[in-house]
Amino acid sequence: MKEEAGVDLPQPLPSGPSAFIQIEEILEEGAAQEVMSEALLSEGRVDHINMMMGLHPTYLTCFLRTQNALLQLDGPLPLSWRHFIIILASARHQCSYLVQHHSSAFLLAGGDESWLRGLHCAPPKIQHLKTLNKLLAHRPWIITQKHIQELVCPGAEARWSLAELIQAIVLMSHAHSLASFVWGCGILPEPEQSGDQSLQLGSPTESCSARDKSRNQQEWSEAVNEVKLLMEKMMMVQQQGEEFTQEEMVTRFERERTESLLEPADVQRCVLPDCFSRFVVDADFTYQDFSPRGMQAPPTMRAQDYSWEDHGFSLMNRLYGEMAQLLDEKFQVVCALTYHTMAMHSHVDTSTLRKAIWNYIHCIYGIRYDDYNYGDVNQLLERSLKVYVKTVACHPEKTTTRMYFSFWRQFRHSEKVHVNLLLMEARLHAALLYALRAITRYMT
Repeated sequence: MKEEAGVDLPQPLPSGPSAFIQIEEILEEGAAQEVMSEALLSEGRVDHINMMMGLHPTYLTCFLRTQNALLQLDGPLPLSWRHFIIILASARHQCSYLVQHHSSAFLLAGGDESWLRGLHCAPPKIQHLKTLNKLLAHRPWIITQKHIQELVCPGAEARWSLAELIQAIVLMSHAHSLASFVWGCGILPEPEQSGDQSLQLGSPTESCSARDKSRNQQEWSEAVNEVKLLMEKMMMVQQQGEEFTQEEMVTRFERERTESLLEPADVQRCVLPDCFSRFVVDADFTYQDFSPRGMQAPPTMRAQDYSWEDHGFSLMNRLYGEMAQLLDEKFQVVCALTYHTMAMHSHVDTSTLRKAIWNYIHCIYGIRYDDYNYGDVNQLLERSLKVYVKTVACHPEKTTTRMYFSFWRQFRHSEKVHVNLLLMEARLHAALLYALRAITRYMT
């Protein structure tokens, strides 16, 4: 009766890597044994993140190569510093999974245990990253060349070289976006990780089995019809030959950006537990809509004015060559990733849907593509999907089980994980563009 009344009841904690997906379903959908073996050899284990990404082996291969280069290969920053920077970045999104994992890795890399008492115990040079860290995490469009200058200024007491800073920026952005993936997929702590598992679940909780039991024939029919309607809309978008003026394209972007202000409503931050607050400065600084009502909006970044392909990649290649190649490959793989399936249908061209998700995330981060019709976003992304995407991209710690199950009710879990891969990479891509643009302006 309480379930029927919408009262959330305590549920037994699920086993396996995800609070949202039963382990049997992950093993059933996953076909990544070779990649899992690769992870086992390189990491000595297959962690919960790798298990979830293993639903998409091609992507996981790229991810493991990038993460290995970032955390293990030679570079300007000591290995222990790299793990500590990820701890600082992960704490901004209250991601206990990453904080605990990298705290252990920090100590194994010879890190000073006293640093784990809080940011104030780390060297001044690392403490100086606090402003850039919070901007990258929540409002990267605010980053200017002044923020870069303050860190690399020759007269600074604890100055960063550009090579060190670019590695730190990639580490922070990587951690912020990976925290979105952890929350978006409901990833649970590893068995050996201590602490309160509820930090990873979000609320309200609703077990997969409870939801499955409550599904009736009417809901099934509705979900099937939703898929059919979405496919019809995708076909219309692919076939439309109508051309719009540049003014109309801008208007559609602004309309989409304005409508995104409505999602989500409840973003009040609770008091941070000590395990996070010790690493966080200015905890009240969180994501704020790119264009808050009644306020002067910051200028939109036109993708054509500063793009990864024409600007960001070449700068990254100069300062952090190998990483530029790895990131570029990862972006390309995730954007092209498709199995030509959608829910119960096969031989489907999903390119318009994938592009709408990517461009919607960039839209809420203030990035506009002149050649994209933002009316397609409204056509293809249902409101429940928009709520989920915006929450996971901007306030990942607010993600709930109900949000995960409310969109694409008839889709496979692997398809929802696919959304999270797109989301994670689009967020990383946006943050890097703003940071690299600021570095470019500083250098010129």
